[in-house]
Formats: sequence, structure tokens, C-alpha cells
Amino acid sequence: MTTPTNPSLDLAHLAHVEMLTDKFEESLDFFTRLYGLKLSALDGDSAYLRAWDDYEFHSLKLTRADTTGVAHIAYRAASPEALARRVAAIEASGYKTHGWTDGDLGHGRAFRFEDPFGHVFEIYYDTVWYEPQQDAERAALKNTASAFTGAAPRRLDHLNLLSSDVTEFRRFMETCLGSRVTELIQLDNGRLGGCWFTVNNKTYDLACTEEHGGADGRLHHVTYATDQREDILRAADIFLQAGVHIETGPHKHAVQGTFFLYVWEPAGNRVELANSGARLILAPDWQPVVWTQKDRMKGQAWGLKTIESFHTHGTPPVPAKEHA
Repeated sequence: MTTPTNPSLDLAHLAHVEMLTDKFEESLDFFTRLYGLKLSALDGDSAYLRAWDDYEFHSLKLTRADTTGVAHIAYRAASPEALARRVAAIEASGYKTHGWTDGDLGHGRAFRFEDPFGHVFEIYYDTVWYEPQQDAERAALKNTASAFTGAAPRRLDHLNLLSSDVTEFRRFMETCLGSRVTELIQLDNGRLGGCWFTVNNKTYDLACTEEHGGADGRLHHVTYATDQREDILRAADIFLQAGVHIETGPHKHAVQGTFFLYVWEPAGNRVELANSGARLILAPDWQPVVWTQKDRMKGQAWGLKTIESFHTHGTPPVPAKEHA
């Protein structure tokens, strides 16, 4: 039996992800016109985007670059005091720190730090709440952040990072973010093949799976949640009509049980739409669910085999090896 872990509750939730694109205009068009995010602002080389029920100014910062992948991952602290506790824990951890930044359009000062594999994280408390600027953006229901339109996803759900040592990444998440593990993959060779983390009662807000490309700091995917499975089915038709590369799905994961659809946006970053139903982790003594290598060889929940690109594709791409 694995040892249960409890979240520190110092962090409230996954707040936003900064994604890099070397096809900025095409990526922005994809996320707004097809994927269904809303544009909060354009500022220099970055677009600030959000789903229709994200309460913050943005949940995706799309930044023009000469590469792809993830620039940073942000969590919002539960309070100023909680932020101070997390910063103290991070500074005492021995992991690399970048120190305080002044923030940007979407939030106040933030503390940045780094995992052993080159992924940059930040935590902050002071944030900018989204305020509709036009009547058409205002929700008819006061308990909804903005108007619901089209097949748009509801909120940022999670992201998946790649690392060469998932066990070490687990130590980083538990030490620096106070996360707990809800599910994991135990390989026959003794390594962890994947780990799913949460800082609250969601089933997970971040996953880490094993890097097979020999690189560091890569992104596997970013995911937004929909209200229902039918939204994902409709999105698949929208992507098909627009010529978007549908990598796999719609189908249901075995791990975490989410109904999923994976596509590649124009620059090659993998994005997902997912629905986890009403599943929450409420037990304070939750034991991580352990999936064996034999379990995973069975494929996804209803038998769909995991395609090869799901194990090999990440961003930025790994340069092809030169042949002697």
C-alpha cells in the first residue's frame, strides 16, 4: 500500500499556463475561433486568453517565440499568508529559485522557481478578476463569469509535463507546491511512468509522465474542461471541418476516467478537451490508485490502444539526431 499524502491547501488552484508558439497568428486564431477561448488582451508578443467561466483575467498566456512548449506554469495561493509559507518552503527546499517578479496584466507579484527538468513555476496571490467590457460578454446568470457562447470550454483543468525522472518530479511537487498524488503508474522496471497531482479536491491539476525524447523542460499537453461529453463530440466535428490534426479520441481514459479529445494546435502544441464528470477527491486519507504496466498495456478504459505519438510527441520537438 502506498502512503497517502495530503495537500497543504496553501495553493488554491492551477491558475494559468504560458504557452510558446512560433506561429502566433495561426495559434491565436485556433484558440479563439476554433477551440473557443476568449481574448482578454493583446500586449506586445503575448495574448491573454480565458475560458468562459475562468474568473481570472487569463488562464492561457500565448506568447510569440521561435520555439514551442511551455514558458511557465502558475498557481494562485489561498491567501497572502499561504503564499509566504510556500515561498519559505521552496527557498528551503534546495530547488532552483528565480525570485520575485512584478507580475503582468493578469496578476500581481509572483515568486518563480524551477523543477529539476527546466519547467518554470510561479505562485502568486494578488490577481485581476475578469470584468466584461460589453453587454454581450455579460452572463445572464450572476454566478457565471461571462456569457456562454458556442462549444467553448468552461475552465482550465490541468496540464501534463514530461520529465526523465517522475519520482524526482513527485518529490518536487510535494515539497514545493504541497501537492498530493491521486493516481500513479508503476512500471515493471521500478520507475514511475506517471504521477497525477492535486492541490485541492479536484482529481488532478497537473500530471507528469516519463520523457522518452531525451530532452528537458518539455510540455505534453494543456487541457480545458467542458460541461459535458457532448461538447467534446461537437468539438471533434468542428476540428474535423477546420482541418485540425485530431491525434486521438474522443474516448475515455483509464487513469482518472476522463472523457478526452487530443488535437495539435497549428504550432504543434498538444491541447486537450476533457470531461471528468462529478468526480472529486474528498477523502482526507485518499490512497493513490496504482496502475501497473500490465494494466496500462490494456489501453484506455474502453480498449482503445494508446497511439505511438502520445508517447513520443512533446513540445518543443526534439532535434533529429545527426547520423555519423
